[in-house]
Amino acid sequence: MTNQYLLKAEQDGERLDIFVTRHVPELTRSAAQRLIENGCVTLNGVPTRSGVRPKSGDIVAVEVPPPSAPDGIQPEDIPLKIVYEDADLLVVDKPAGMTVHPAPGSPAHTLANAVLAHLPSISGGDSVRPGIVHRLDKDTSGLIVVAKTPQAHENLAAQFRSRTVKKTYIALVTGRLTPPEGIIDAPVGRDRSHRQKMTVTSRGRSARTAYRVMEYLPGYTLVEARPETGRTHQIRVHFTSIGHPVAGDATYGGNADIVGRQFLHAHRLSFALPSTGKTVEFISELANDLQEALDRLR
Repeated sequence: MTNQYLLKAEQDGERLDIFVTRHVPELTRSAAQRLIENGCVTLNGVPTRSGVRPKSGDIVAVEVPPPSAPDGIQPEDIPLKIVYEDADLLVVDKPAGMTVHPAPGSPAHTLANAVLAHLPSISGGDSVRPGIVHRLDKDTSGLIVVAKTPQAHENLAAQFRSRTVKKTYIALVTGRLTPPEGIIDAPVGRDRSHRQKMTVTSRGRSARTAYRVMEYLPGYTLVEARPETGRTHQIRVHFTSIGHPVAGDATYGGNADIVGRQFLHAHRLSFALPSTGKTVEFISELANDLQEALDRLR
């Protein structure tokens, strides 16, 4: 269902996410921000950002997708590869092909469904995203952290907001990437022509990805990518923007001959434990399909 709202003069200067939560009371502010990020909220017909401040006469349209299930999501007995677990959280090595939480087109069989079966009493996050603090794309494999309690969820979310969580990905990009080290600094936002895609655009949010070449291979470059921000599809969009899309990434133009999905793996994850403040680091080796693709290239 989509609702439209015409701004009045007395509403000038109010942030868009706050405006949305006032007019759609069933939405929390974080839920409104997710809708805005996913292109479900438009300002004068154009997707925009949470921090934009509409003016008198502007039209805000809000599309609220139907809930995935009447009472939240259902637990599903799906095996989880748990790398670490304590009273506050668990770190999971997510396989490619698994969506993190229910969304239009993926209403079930997600990581969140599996987590709910493993932890029926989980209280971090919300009813549709139990424990979910951050996301990986469906076809990206590797490490993701899940919070068990509201306190742990807020602690981890704050670490992500302050950019103290360190994430390192391994990606295979097309062509010979030069220089061998660098930073891609380019704002990322919703593609106005294709709402399911992101793109580098002056209207987007600031985004930075540091990279280091690990190995040059025939027709490809193996890189270590370290996103300093957490924009949707950031690594994939950034490498595409410099002419070296991720191999196998059909959405953003990567050659799919060598691997059947995007060659992107969340290899290393480092953060502070909510209980002690101690910094911990976890590593996930390349998934089998990606390692086999490298072996063939070599």
